[in-house]
Amino acid sequence: MQFDLLLKGGRLIDPASGIDAPRDVAIANGRVAAVDADIPADSAAQIVDAGGCIVTPGLVDLHSHVYWGGTSLGVDADRLAAKSGTTTFIDAGSAGAGNFLGFRRHVMERSKVRILAYVNISFAGIFGFSQTVSVGECSDLRLCEPREVVAAAREHRDVVVGVKVRSGKHAGGTSGIAPVDLALEAADQAGLPLMAHIDEPPPGRSEVLPRLRRGDILTHCFRPFPNAPVFASGAVRPDMRLARERGVIFDIGHGMGSFDFAVARAMLEEGLAPDVISSDVHLYCVDGPAFDILVCMSKLLALGMPLVEVLRAATQAPARAIARPDLGTLAVGTVGDVAVLRQRPGRFTFVDAVGASLVADQRLVSDGIVIGGTWWPNEAADHNETERFVAQASHTHVEVAARHFGHRHD
Repeated sequence: MQFDLLLKGGRLIDPASGIDAPRDVAIANGRVAAVDADIPADSAAQIVDAGGCIVTPGLVDLHSHVYWGGTSLGVDADRLAAKSGTTTFIDAGSAGAGNFLGFRRHVMERSKVRILAYVNISFAGIFGFSQTVSVGECSDLRLCEPREVVAAAREHRDVVVGVKVRSGKHAGGTSGIAPVDLALEAADQAGLPLMAHIDEPPPGRSEVLPRLRRGDILTHCFRPFPNAPVFASGAVRPDMRLARERGVIFDIGHGMGSFDFAVARAMLEEGLAPDVISSDVHLYCVDGPAFDILVCMSKLLALGMPLVEVLRAATQAPARAIARPDLGTLAVGTVGDVAVLRQRPGRFTFVDAVGASLVADQRLVSDGIVIGGTWWPNEAADHNETERFVAQASHTHVEVAARHFGHRHD
């Protein structure tokens, strides 16, 4: 056989290659070997019928938290991969220099799906995050040591894609802008981009944004008030426009509290669509309201963002943001990572981070993924989880983890 795997009869949408047309995709030796209108079925050892499906590069979730078992907010990337169409999870600072090796040895290297990471400016990473415990990792500046971050980035250069800082009242306490400045120093020394989280002031958005460089990532770009990117009138704040013009990358980073439908509508109406759609999936939003990247993408579709641009924001754009041109495209010779998706009609209720609802007549669902040339079907057939989402009252971390992962004795 000429090919190991053939995805046949689908609609190929590969924004990086400018293709939106019926195409077959063949994989050999873990890489894309051929893309053509009609590749003979007898040329491949395995056939996947993609009729009625969208065939697109494997989704790249730029903001996730997948150091499961090692941090309180981590979820299992392998458990989410096929269901969400995701072939690359990028962890956004769950681990710092002090525990990055554990993340690599115990999670990254044991995972079927690809995991890359931003290293946190805080030595301990995100260590105190739950519904009952909230200790910001940047609240004690003794933990924010740029030399340790640079050393970790160099030691793990094959998997580290940038530096992460969480700034704001929740993540930094009274540290103000200092964690951002320290993280920028580390990123500059390591030659890497910075991903900056902003929660509630201080610091204010107006302090953080001017510091970000071309290629740095502003995550939670559609966050609610306070520190929202728009005025109460809906007009976009001037510093957001200046940041976009300067080349700062706008990333959704939905998460538990960082995506507001009203803000998103205002930004889209002003022509400031997100560069990247990411989930910020973690233990406290994986069962709603974020769920996974496909749900987040479906929300942007419902808000009027065109399908091709939604797919670009979850494939080509995040791959470019982490300087991995071998990902986020199905050009011949690139990594054989593929998502096979469907636009499922129906009635779907989506909820944002402030509790507002949006009813849509379609959503994206996954039939399965190809990772390195291996077909991985989605065996989770239920796509109505958004309809059942109810915000949970406070539970202990043990209770939340047991509900999601199962009890030890199950």
